[in-house]
Amino acid sequence: MSTAGREAHRTLVRAAHLVDVAGPVTDGWVLVGGDTILQAGTGVAPEADEVEDLGDATLVPGFLDLHGHGGATQAYEDDDFSAALAAHRTHGTTRSVVSLVANPLPELARSLDRIRTVTAIDPLVLGAHLEGPFLSPHNKGAHNEDHLVAPTPGAVDALLAAGDGVLRQITIAPELPGALDAVRRFVAAGVTVAVGHTVGTYEQARAAFDAGATVLTHAFNAMPGLHHRRPGPIGAAVDDDRVTLELILDGVHVHPAAARTLFRAAPGRVALITDAMGAAGAADGPYRLGSLDVTVTDGVAHVTGTDTIAGSTLTQDVALRNAVRLAGRSLPEAVAALTSIPAEALGLGDRFGRLAPGFAADLVALSPSLEVERVWGGGRELR
Repeated sequence: MSTAGREAHRTLVRAAHLVDVAGPVTDGWVLVGGDTILQAGTGVAPEADEVEDLGDATLVPGFLDLHGHGGATQAYEDDDFSAALAAHRTHGTTRSVVSLVANPLPELARSLDRIRTVTAIDPLVLGAHLEGPFLSPHNKGAHNEDHLVAPTPGAVDALLAAGDGVLRQITIAPELPGALDAVRRFVAAGVTVAVGHTVGTYEQARAAFDAGATVLTHAFNAMPGLHHRRPGPIGAAVDDDRVTLELILDGVHVHPAAARTLFRAAPGRVALITDAMGAAGAADGPYRLGSLDVTVTDGVAHVTGTDTIAGSTLTQDVALRNAVRLAGRSLPEAVAALTSIPAEALGLGDRFGRLAPGFAADLVALSPSLEVERVWGGGRELR
């Protein structure tokens, strides 16, 4: 069907409740034309070619995952990762930034090229996140230390060239030689820079934020803790209203009390991510994460033979329920942490994350128990 034909077809989606960062409304509706929300409101609705009545469901914007490595047994380094995307979409993730672990620069370039091909045909994939190779070897997490390098001008040039048009975000340890210059280079090229996998101090993290970094990669994990005399990267991020803090809310990576503290300390700046690896939506057992062997037991992934957590098996609908039930967030707060806040972190807050005219027709219908019932991405039904 042509784009004009899709835009001419108007679909009205009704639900008992609508919730986004602006708050909840009852007896709500959204009018969709093509891949865009045309109108939204309550009560009497406009004429439409088709009506979807969701009954007692709550309609929220589609979830945006800033940071995930795969699912359904696939990794985003694989030649084909369509099953991983499909698995997360059934759980409400309508837009994805696909993350790559540290690998040699030529291999990262090949992965970026494959992802570029996917983004050209699938607008629900927003681009790539390089979680390596500019990470501290002293806080590498589930990254192969052999593939970690300093952010030299040559390495930065190589990744900017390889990532042209597809690189959306990169994580950098701010204490590495050349890190601040690298932050400035990536930001100038339109890439969102995150601080993470670091042993850096409060002052070093703050210098990176002043240089243009605006995200903290999975807060609390792979970084010094928040100490009253050495507040570290967490303290620097909480202290800076420009910074969005990623949080893996699976009940494993971060204690619920720490999650509650973070939400209270940085209101409106916590973005719920999955950091999911191939076992998300799949069975326990042996996996690969980049070049490392991973073992998943009872849904928890570790680098084989160690106690190092290797990503998660989380999906964003579970993160939503955990935000409400474990972290004590209101539903609008929890929804914002999955939608408008990550969209703003990428500079896309005018296109994604709201149930409002002009925003993408990314919709998730939730049952009263917050289970995903239906999903639309870009106006097309995904579940």
